Amino acid sequence: MIKILITGKGGQLAWELEQTCPSQYTITCLDSVQLDITKRQQVFDALAQIKPNIVINAAAYTAVDNAETDQTTAYAVNATGCEYIAQACKEHNAELIHISTDFVFDGNQSIPYQTDNKPNPINVYGASKLQGEITVSDILGSHATIIRTAWVYSSHGNNFVKSMLRLMAEKDLLGIVYDQVGTPTWAKGLAVMIWSLINKKIDNQLDHAKESHLLHWTDAGVASWYDFAIAIQELALEKGLLEVVIPIKPISSSAYPTVAKRPCFSVIDKLTAEKHSGVDTMHWRKQLSTMLDELKTQS
Repeated sequence: MIKILITGKGGQLAWELEQTCPSQYTITCLDSVQLDITKRQQVFDALAQIKPNIVINAAAYTAVDNAETDQTTAYAVNATGCEYIAQACKEHNAELIHISTDFVFDGNQSIPYQTDNKPNPINVYGASKLQGEITVSDILGSHATIIRTAWVYSSHGNNFVKSMLRLMAEKDLLGIVYDQVGTPTWAKGLAVMIWSLINKKIDNQLDHAKESHLLHWTDAGVASWYDFAIAIQELALEKGLLEVVIPIKPISSSAYPTVAKRPCFSVIDKLTAEKHSGVDTMHWRKQLSTMLDELKTQS
């Protein structure tokens, strides 16, 4: 039986990984209380006890604005914690799948970022995640797969979609940024891709020497936050999750200043991930519709 350790329990991706786990795997999913990845001994003890074949590191410090003033914690989780996990994986001969972010890029491109484009983060969150990537790659080399993703949401946890649904029910008007462009990602779709990738690794369907160890994954298509919000309202009204239409106005990011700078363009190319996992991306609006159906069922 293949054993898999998932960090970041309680987060959106870890939750979806638990929901979609294939029956042939035994998973242990730990939260930050059960496994504080910033404590080296805890990490080594956990791997010694669980003896996983694969670790999926879904733990991260993701409070982008807070990271600007809480750099110590951001780097402790996103860089040092990843170092400890990678070291423990190397000692116990475990593969690592590490989740990273589109925020390692500066957003100055106008075409999708490839995995070999040079990172240049413009905020502390992105810089700390990049440091984690570098450390994982240095320690584990081809025994680590780094997956960058973006704009993640789920029916579980806190995210843009659920915030929009709440605000659309409470407010008379919303202003949403139109000049930051990327692609939403349903966490369940990402989880399904990860399991498919693991299946292929276990079945030796991937040539380890030729396998890409840095992948990009989001849903298909392109959107601004404004486009995303418009779609959320339209679909939620169709499904009866909202009852009243409110105006949604496009605003510039300069009119909505944040502590941390955001890349204005962070669309990432998914072709390599599709090839290695055997999973095709689906358009973000279709994924959003399916997630809202799930949310309606849960409520």
